[in-house]
Amino acid sequence: MKLTDNEKREIVQMIEDNESIPDDYRFKLFDSNRKVELIWDGKTNEKSNVVLPFQTIECIDEPRRTGTTSIRQSDLFNYDKRGRQIKGWSNKLIWGDNKLILSSLKNGPLRQEIEKQGGIKLIYIDPPFDVGADFSMNIEVGDESITKKSNVLEEIAYRDTWGNGSDSFIAMIYERLSLMRDLLADDGTIYVHCDWRVSAYIRLILDELFGKDNFRNEIIWYYSTLGRPDDRFALKHDSLFVYGKSKNTFFNKEGAKVPYSDEYIKSHFRDVDDEGRRCRKRFDAGKWRIYYPDAGMIPNDVWEIPYENSMSKNRVNYPTQKPEQLLERIIKSTTVEGDLVADFFCGSGTTMAVAEKLGRKWIGADLGKFAIHTTRKRMIKIQRELKESGKDYRAFEILNLGKYERQYYMNIDSALLDENQEQVVSQKEREFNSLILSAYKAEPISGFNTLKGNKLGRFVSIGPIDMPVSRLFVEEVLNECIEKQLTKVDILGFEFEMGLSPDIQDHAKEIGIDLNLKYIPKEVFDKRAVDKDQVKFYDVSYIDVDYELKDDKISIELTDFAVFYNQDENKVPTRKNSSVLIIRNGNLIKVKNVEGVNKEETITESWTDWIDYWSIDFDYESKKEIIREGDEEIWTGKYVFENEWQSFRTRNDRTLLLKSPPYPMEKRKTKIAVKVVDIFGNDTMKIIEVDKGGK
Repeated sequence: MKLTDNEKREIVQMIEDNESIPDDYRFKLFDSNRKVELIWDGKTNEKSNVVLPFQTIECIDEPRRTGTTSIRQSDLFNYDKRGRQIKGWSNKLIWGDNKLILSSLKNGPLRQEIEKQGGIKLIYIDPPFDVGADFSMNIEVGDESITKKSNVLEEIAYRDTWGNGSDSFIAMIYERLSLMRDLLADDGTIYVHCDWRVSAYIRLILDELFGKDNFRNEIIWYYSTLGRPDDRFALKHDSLFVYGKSKNTFFNKEGAKVPYSDEYIKSHFRDVDDEGRRCRKRFDAGKWRIYYPDAGMIPNDVWEIPYENSMSKNRVNYPTQKPEQLLERIIKSTTVEGDLVADFFCGSGTTMAVAEKLGRKWIGADLGKFAIHTTRKRMIKIQRELKESGKDYRAFEILNLGKYERQYYMNIDSALLDENQEQVVSQKEREFNSLILSAYKAEPISGFNTLKGNKLGRFVSIGPIDMPVSRLFVEEVLNECIEKQLTKVDILGFEFEMGLSPDIQDHAKEIGIDLNLKYIPKEVFDKRAVDKDQVKFYDVSYIDVDYELKDDKISIELTDFAVFYNQDENKVPTRKNSSVLIIRNGNLIKVKNVEGVNKEETITESWTDWIDYWSIDFDYESKKEIIREGDEEIWTGKYVFENEWQSFRTRNDRTLLLKSPPYPMEKRKTKIAVKVVDIFGNDTMKIIEVDKGGK
């Protein structure tokens, strides 16, 4: 400590007078090798070390053409007789908070699987650097387009990122970049995409976390699109900061090369070699060197790459979508075929799409459910394209942290649950029920077994925090209603046993009980959202299907689907002859002001207008969901949805098949699962049991 006696007395006096200590004392009070450092309110080197098991929601793999070049003979043991992958690395698409995802990847059992693949060789991220951005986007419904507003969870993420301005953004990105550094392979590279708003902060953070000596490049991505302001020079570039994990960072010189321009070839390749080929001869370092125009060159650090234009087949109408050409150059220059690439703000999935096309393995993550759904459709489309061209591809899984993430937010220690410490668990359950009732605007009640509250004459039951609401649980609720002579009840749950609705609601109606099943949104854990009455509990969507059996083959037909969303339901046009679009109880309605009188027109002509995607698992209970806790593999009691057939809308093709082609039914009895994803990215499932001898 380099303080004089006089300085020590001054500091003591300032503390006693409750005054701030000047910044220039910081270097005298604390020993530090860093003379330049980014400081913000609440800065800490602490980072999440939570480990939450990943749940596999879905496995997607377009069947390969067995007996053709689509499967190399040496690889046949990796695929089943249908041509679906059964061994080897499956790519990962993960839905959830990327801080928890990164921490669980770093500290959990999946880390071993990552290391077996050689570790993560490249991380590219495009974090939310636009302080004015939101999560809304335009969604097509029939012939109309409505703005999908951000849900409360996305709004919470936005507030956590920008609520305190730059301080909160820096705190958010600092912890995540620190976790990414720990996950990156020793010879790996990270690219961080940003623009003028945060580039100064990002550069200092990366210097601090990765070290100035590991700085590789600042790449300027120049694009000539977008508007041109009148009062300053046009903003026509983003920055990409490139850092290595160590001095041994891998750079693929051949992969980084780009073709020479025609103009460059004309002006520089004026020689001819002994075989008459056009070339360029240079005397360099004491000897003649020959360069050929088809060899290409490593570009400089200014890249002119246009955005995907409106006619591009790669466009998916996602607001932050980046061009595939940009990611192709990044991936080719830092990895080789078979390497593992990751993107923890994956958005529309451009990193994943390019990685798959280039034969790289990948991990993608995003908080937005719509982003995960957009990426899923994009990757299925790429699987189909690669299959058509005779090239191989990998299966991919959709994962989340599910019930374990909820336990984390409620601060429930799974070890305590395993030890059956009833007092702790009971207290946590009371806190949980109080939280849910508050968000649902229901009054707590006592003296009941399964019923916890009352809202406007309807009794309220709350499902368990760590498992789906089961048929057995619902029957217990209905039995208590019968015993207490109650006729109206709402059951709230994070998840519901598949196939539960609408059968159980029909059963309740038969015994004289009006039963509603409603999803508890994850947003209930945000006190700000609860206090502002922003939490919406949605009814479970309704699916109806039929099937046709012929010659031991089955076709599934989607016959009905209903949603119960509301958005801007009380909004009205403010000017004469203007109109607004609202969603009221699952109907898209145009409210038009005609000479001062508001008139309503229902836009959704068919239930199919709400469907963006649907898929089928023809043998649902064939793949158990296994999680790893330490070295132990545990069956969760659930099954993985194996996506075997799907039909979905794209930007260029809005048609939707409502009946699947015939599929071989090998078992006498089987359970078939049907999943529907609506235009907002929310999914619903229904399970039917089929007996070949019964129809």
